[in-house]
Amino acid sequence: MKDKMKSMKDNGVWDLVELPGGVKLIGCKWIFKTKRDSKGNIVRYKARLVAKGFTQKEGIDYKDTFSPVSSNDSFRIIMALVTHYDLELHQMDVKTMFLNGNTDETIYMVQPENFESNDSKQPVCRLKRSIYGLKQASRQWYRKFDQVITSFGFKENTVDQCIYLKFSGSKFIILVLYVDDILLASSDVGLLHETKRFLSSKFDMKDLGDASFVLGIQIHRDRSRGILGLSQKAYIDKVLSRFGMSNCALGNTPVAKGDKFSLHQCPKNELEKKDMERFPYASVVGSLMYAQVCTHPDIVYIVGISSHLEIVGYSDSNFAGCLERKRSTSGYIFMLAGGAISWKSVKQTLIASSTMEVEFIACYEASNHGIWLRNFVTQLRIVDGIEKPLRINCDNKVAELYTKNNRSSSKSKHIDIKFLVVKERVQSLQVSIEHISTNSMIADRLTKGLPPKVYHEHITHIGVVHIDDVLV
Repeated sequence: MKDKMKSMKDNGVWDLVELPGGVKLIGCKWIFKTKRDSKGNIVRYKARLVAKGFTQKEGIDYKDTFSPVSSNDSFRIIMALVTHYDLELHQMDVKTMFLNGNTDETIYMVQPENFESNDSKQPVCRLKRSIYGLKQASRQWYRKFDQVITSFGFKENTVDQCIYLKFSGSKFIILVLYVDDILLASSDVGLLHETKRFLSSKFDMKDLGDASFVLGIQIHRDRSRGILGLSQKAYIDKVLSRFGMSNCALGNTPVAKGDKFSLHQCPKNELEKKDMERFPYASVVGSLMYAQVCTHPDIVYIVGISSHLEIVGYSDSNFAGCLERKRSTSGYIFMLAGGAISWKSVKQTLIASSTMEVEFIACYEASNHGIWLRNFVTQLRIVDGIEKPLRINCDNKVAELYTKNNRSSSKSKHIDIKFLVVKERVQSLQVSIEHISTNSMIADRLTKGLPPKVYHEHITHIGVVHIDDVLV
């Protein structure tokens, strides 16, 4: 706490003044947390002074609050590029991040507990910089960082505003900003250290060296073999321990083939609802979702024989899988450098009357995201010849033919006009829908339960393996 107060004093976060008449104070409190390493061990105890931002009034204490956040897809794409181009990958941490952002509004806050001034004429803090908890703190920090880093020659990726790129001749460096974590991926060691020195001259930084643990994700790398793996083993072990399942038996698949979920399986009366309260269902689902969206749970990128990089998509759907509403589920996976970089499973918003329709709608969802991925990679300007049209594989021959057929059909005239965008994208060579066999459809597992053998073949294909099986 004393170190944190010293840091705030050194940064001139506030001055002590008398409270003007008619002005409402916001509160503050101390938050204590632990910092853990990639194995889950406690490495540091942290104290943080947090403003009670929920007491702020919009239009008085703050105006704009939006601040961009880098996506998981962007992170995984860059990890794939790090592997493919054998880039240097380092990590830095910004200390007292929010204290770097100035406040546009005049905000008065109570003095921190146990650190009150004895001067009765100066009883409150007038904030000159943002602190944790303020509604606008993230926005102010991002604006400050963006101003500083662009002054050093970095250009913002317009598709993901938290990704920056700088060229120096044929050398380049990519910077990923995720709140107070910074990843640096560079083709040149000199350019990497030059950027580190610049950042350290502008902010109070901690140089963590080679990146190994970021956002709760372990980064395993064997440069001699051209392998990089992402794992959340420590996080998953923590979740298992939290819910008393550390010694649970392994299952062959997350969902068995033929399993159907229905509202009829939910509690039907007060007694059953009371009994269900014994099980932390919502907490379990939330914990598993974080692992699912980040690493799925272990992803490995491997340098291929070919020097050509291509984003390839796989799109699939079940048919009327929802027992109550008869809606279908779409799923897609996009691959780069031998590993999955993006995936999604989502229930469709309308009821379709045939397998062709549900597959066509799934292609629409996949093409939307596939174009975003390609635009992001194109903006990086380091990958030559990203394929155009973008290939999306589909296992329904009729749906594939429909995307390429410019004629209308009475059997499909009721399809929502927005889904017809897929045909337009195919005709304008933005995307290409190609037919593959169901046995090769690796997105199948996102829409239905599969037999164990097929399930494991598919997840191995997308680079989801046990990290110890690769990095030995």
